[in-house]
Amino acid sequence: MMIRVVICDDQDLLRVGYRMILEATGEIEVVGESSDGESAIALCRKVKPDVVLMDVRMPGTDGITATKQITARARDTRVIILTTFDVDEYVYAGLRAGASGFVLKDALADELVTAIRTVAEGAAVLAPSATRRLIDHCIPLLPDPDRESRRDEVARELTDRERTVFGLMATGKSNREIAAELFLSEGTVKIHVGRILAKLSLRDRVQAVVLAYETGFITPGDDR
Repeated sequence: MMIRVVICDDQDLLRVGYRMILEATGEIEVVGESSDGESAIALCRKVKPDVVLMDVRMPGTDGITATKQITARARDTRVIILTTFDVDEYVYAGLRAGASGFVLKDALADELVTAIRTVAEGAAVLAPSATRRLIDHCIPLLPDPDRESRRDEVARELTDRERTVFGLMATGKSNREIAAELFLSEGTVKIHVGRILAKLSLRDRVQAVVLAYETGFITPGDDR
């Protein structure tokens, strides 16, 4: 089945380049393009893409605002943030808004295609370790007087075992690494991860890591 993609970037040449790369695969169809966030929101409402490639710095409605509205209205539509730098407060804001990860604008064609395939299947497109670097960079800039109460609220939603798994997810460990540390099977860990995401209304592991750091469940530099 074809993966339906919308490209949102204010640079015409980049959009043309992305379209050529993606349509050459034979498995990705570019169903629309936009040059600003407002038109991207309207376009996604109309064509209901599987994946949106979203630039964050655009005139008018920016990509962060657009991402938040698109993901709120269509949970089946995944957003990948396009960025120039791999550690960037705008990228962090995009992840908070509901994006499933980010790719660099100068990524190789194969990396871009792999990212789209990955999020179309419901997963995230960046290693948790990369997310942690981003959060380590940005969290100190975001004071939150309600952090302790939010942390307690998250903890109440989870069982003791789920809290342990959640903490290990947030430090960047894979299902295999979590299984080895807790002497569980990977299948069991996968079930725990699925339940955690469902209970906390999270799309994927990226949002789990963001929530863990935002609430103080994990703190920058915590290696548990």
